[in-house]
Amino acid sequence: MNDAAPPGRSRPAITCFDIGGSAIKGGVARDPAAIAPLGHVPTPLHDFDDFVAALSTLAGRAPAEGPVAISTTGVVDPATGVITCANIPCIDGRALAADLAARLGRPVLIANDADCFALAEAGLGVGQGHRIVFGAILGTGVGGGLVIDGRIVSGAGGFAGEWGHGPVAATRVGDPPVEIPRFPCGCGLSGCVDTVGGARGMERLHHHLHGAALPSTAIVAAWLAGDAAAERTIEVQVNLLASPLALVLNVVGADIVPVGGGLGRVPELVARLDGEVRRRILRRADRPVVVPGRIAGEAGLVGAALLALSPGGLE
Repeated sequence: MNDAAPPGRSRPAITCFDIGGSAIKGGVARDPAAIAPLGHVPTPLHDFDDFVAALSTLAGRAPAEGPVAISTTGVVDPATGVITCANIPCIDGRALAADLAARLGRPVLIANDADCFALAEAGLGVGQGHRIVFGAILGTGVGGGLVIDGRIVSGAGGFAGEWGHGPVAATRVGDPPVEIPRFPCGCGLSGCVDTVGGARGMERLHHHLHGAALPSTAIVAAWLAGDAAAERTIEVQVNLLASPLALVLNVVGADIVPVGGGLGRVPELVARLDGEVRRRILRRADRPVVVPGRIAGEAGLVGAALLALSPGGLE
């Protein structure tokens, strides 16, 4: 990854944003390993002028130089620059980088938040030294990003890495086996890994298996305390996740899989998933492959900074 400034010149200050459905976080960086926070503001959802004003408020706290780099929820089509982002309606369907560049008067680079997570982990996290890094997000739902040779692989339509979608979740898993419905997914399909794999998926599975409505945090706490019902839920969920993730590794040849999102911060769960994935992949690995991410809550800003500081950071 060549992000060095020419001799005698300092790097430009990169204004970075991590945009989610509830908040926009800002930072400024000349070095992705040292990002100065700019604070955060609520995400305007329905008015694009308000959205631009929110970015401008944070950007006004940074030097007015260099590009703006954004990690955002939603998928950006690399061919058109158009973003699909249902949970922030005011940017959905826009050529967002071009529209923001015109309004902010600065170059703008944009990538999906899962892609930025994978780039952050590849550049500064557990993926350092690995050529192919697949970042798996186990948050509210399931997402992912693929980085090869320090570059995000966005793919056709911007959907590379989206292992959470497609009707591929098993319908009979566990010991003893249990039948799992093909739950409808927000993407319009059914039987997606996203419906059973993240925090909401854990809650859905627990209710299906035991008839109890509990938040994922309570299920995890009960599992760690030795509760049998929670153990059954975790067993079923890990099995539903492991086979699709193993297939991803077989296809892309990833060296390592950093895990982000809320469930990625449960090391016991990640270790359990790692063991099941390694049982299913073709290559033999004598050390963990699926591991908790290291960058944690700053991955969006770090990934955005790397996107701007790495020539050709997007494929």
